[in-house]
Amino acid sequence: MENDIPRDISELLADIDRFIDDEIVPLQAADDNERFFDHRREWARTDFEAGGLPREDWHELLSEMRRRADRAGFLRRDLPTELGGSGTTNLEMAIVREHLAHRGLGLHNDLQDESSIVGNFPSLHLVWKFGTQDQKDEFAQALITGERVLGFGLTEPEHGSDATWMETSAVRSGDDWVINGAKRWNTGMHVATHDLIFARTSGKPGDALGITAFLVPVQAPGFSVDLFRWTLNMPTDHADVSLHDVRVPNSAILGEEGQGLVLAQAFVHENRIRQAASSLGAGQYCIDRSAEYARERVTFGQPLAARQAIQWPLVELHTDAALIRALVRQTAAELDQRSHMDVSDRVSMCNFRANRLACDAADRAMQVHGGMGYSRHLPFEHIYRHHRRYRITEGAEEIQIRKVAGHLFGFTGKKKH
Repeated sequence: MENDIPRDISELLADIDRFIDDEIVPLQAADDNERFFDHRREWARTDFEAGGLPREDWHELLSEMRRRADRAGFLRRDLPTELGGSGTTNLEMAIVREHLAHRGLGLHNDLQDESSIVGNFPSLHLVWKFGTQDQKDEFAQALITGERVLGFGLTEPEHGSDATWMETSAVRSGDDWVINGAKRWNTGMHVATHDLIFARTSGKPGDALGITAFLVPVQAPGFSVDLFRWTLNMPTDHADVSLHDVRVPNSAILGEEGQGLVLAQAFVHENRIRQAASSLGAGQYCIDRSAEYARERVTFGQPLAARQAIQWPLVELHTDAALIRALVRQTAAELDQRSHMDVSDRVSMCNFRANRLACDAADRAMQVHGGMGYSRHLPFEHIYRHHRRYRITEGAEEIQIRKVAGHLFGFTGKKKH
């Protein structure tokens, strides 16, 4: 599985592993930090009395991990060179994401918080690509250090995948805009300083054009974080937000007026291929741990590995993982060389199949490990609960399949009639 990895990326993975072993593993082992990763993990991370939000000591541990990764030169690797990054390729990021997830649960690559020693900065990429110089000056470095945190407000109570039908609106008032509406699953609002709010400024419901993105300070009068939705995987950072006559200047627009959905889609292909790679890595981890356990576990005088009922499901999952890996890496490489829209359907293939693989592999790992697999003393239930969200968020698998169908049957893409 590693034979097709370019030498420079292979050397990078070795450097990453050394850094994790030398700096992150000892940090995780210090001061009872292991409570965040063992059977106590959900309780240690979650302040249930404060609405289910992350505890401050958990948040601080993740911040320390990122600070160490930044000093070591890993955190910013995906960023432009102007921001201290390496401007790395999608292929490298896909391989790195899979590698980190394949190591299993740990401070190096936390699932629930989506924090990693190699940072993924979708909001920063949007500001850097679409922002004015003033916006870059205010947000770029601050989003890396945590001085600024940008939420993402696209989904609404009545509109998820059908974002073109959103009801949040913004109307001109002199040199300002006045925003009214509501958002749901507004990520990161427990620490956000600003929220990227998408609102209709022209056109009619269903139009792709006419939606504008605004950088809205969370302290703006009329901006309210109403509640946090408890989820299958806790703690939560998913808020319901309402806006009542929230006034922002014209300079708060990110990108062009009316082109908000173009902005929202700008980083989606890179993000989805990396998400697919993480799910692939987590799925392979579950497969590998199950095979190892099946060799060790003896029942009725024989190891579990000798039984076809154990072998065959894991063989199918292992084969699926190999096929998905080949497609993920090929698609990531093409993302680096061609227009994103040329491979949009294959990105969707990677995403929905890899996310499903992670869930299926975690479920099978629980079954192979029996009662212990179901317990929180092993990581499989945590992996399942986390990766189950990806079959819904950032493009539900039905939406991904619909996109593939559009290309296959000629409704969209190059075959469109």
